[in-house]
Amino acid sequence: MEAQTMVTLKKGEGRYFQSGGLWIYDNEIETIQGRFKNGSVVSVQDAGGRGLGRGFINQNSKIRIRMLTRNPEQPIDEDFLRMRVKNAWDYRKSVMRKSPAPAVDTGVREILGRGLGKLGMEYMDVSACRVIFGEADFLPGLVVDKYSDILVVQCLALGMEAFKEQLVKLVKEVLAEDGIAIRGVFERSDARERKKEGLLPVKGFLGDAFDPRVEIVENGVRYLVDVENGQKTGFFLDQKYNRLAMQGICRDADVLDCFTNMGTFALNAALAGAKSVEGLDISQYALDQAAENARRNGLENVMTWRCVDVLEELPKMVAQGKQYDVVILDPPAFTKSREATKNAIRGYREINMRALRLVKDGGFFATCSCSHFMTQELFTDMIRTAARLSHKRLRQIELRTQAADHPILWAAEESYYLKFLIFQVVEDK
Repeated sequence: MEAQTMVTLKKGEGRYFQSGGLWIYDNEIETIQGRFKNGSVVSVQDAGGRGLGRGFINQNSKIRIRMLTRNPEQPIDEDFLRMRVKNAWDYRKSVMRKSPAPAVDTGVREILGRGLGKLGMEYMDVSACRVIFGEADFLPGLVVDKYSDILVVQCLALGMEAFKEQLVKLVKEVLAEDGIAIRGVFERSDARERKKEGLLPVKGFLGDAFDPRVEIVENGVRYLVDVENGQKTGFFLDQKYNRLAMQGICRDADVLDCFTNMGTFALNAALAGAKSVEGLDISQYALDQAAENARRNGLENVMTWRCVDVLEELPKMVAQGKQYDVVILDPPAFTKSREATKNAIRGYREINMRALRLVKDGGFFATCSCSHFMTQELFTDMIRTAARLSHKRLRQIELRTQAADHPILWAAEESYYLKFLIFQVVEDK
């Protein structure tokens, strides 16, 4: 069936793909010759008949074809998929490496060891990391996260469904080559994006059932991750080094962590020696996780948690005259479509204005956006406006993005989504 199906693009179309992306859109296609079913691998050529590569097709989606390879003769077989998986893992071992390893206690060493195999402590940061990041690893629609000895899989594309179990097997085999044994795999394909592909949500064990809670260590902080009930795949791995960056400015500080979720930024602040840390979130379940993580790290005496709607609570705190040395703002994505971006900018501006008013002169402010539709330019312009309207002068310390296990593939704009900025709020005299 694959060999019989040829997709020909309209003249001048396919520019996004040819500039480095992996997507062919529905309005770029001139003809489809041959029989196929949605999810099948097809060949793609330009209007002049030049082969562009192969990918899987889905007529339910505006992203009509997600390309797997630029080689028009490449078989999409087990050898090809193994190559993709091995390349992804080798990349993580290179960019997430931490050497020399810091001194750790016996308990932390044992936790890390479960997720490191024979790699050793010098590769500590791959004990919990993203192994496959969809298009940026040339496996479109697939995410695989590793938490110690557990894998979490998220499949968001119809064509990837056919390869999902094979790819999971290959990931386990590639990790086993480094002495890493995986005790279980959980699927979190319950994101709303699957509807665009004509797919139903799926959530559950792939293979034998196991305890879906696992302890990991990141930046010296212990976390109990619940891959079954936590947000996304159980934990926000992409903020790993942004959390670490905050440790340096939180010592002896009073810290407010807005949208704290399971307390990740708050715990890094407390571990760094903050005098007090207050975490706000609307989810009591997330705050229960945060409190458990605080106890797990022996930090509960400096941490408080409040279950509130952050958007409504910040103006009350401003009216009460509250002030903090450090305010961290890590909201959920305010926009998941290009059309909603204008309204999202207003929402981001309002929440940043409110948060800035809680920062002492000379204090620090960290803010971020996790939507790729909120571009870096739009985000920085919004912060500039928020600072002006709140009568705050900002001195930029760092502009950061997602951790390197979430690589940004240039020309694939969807892979660059996290913008993270740290400022000092300078005294206006």
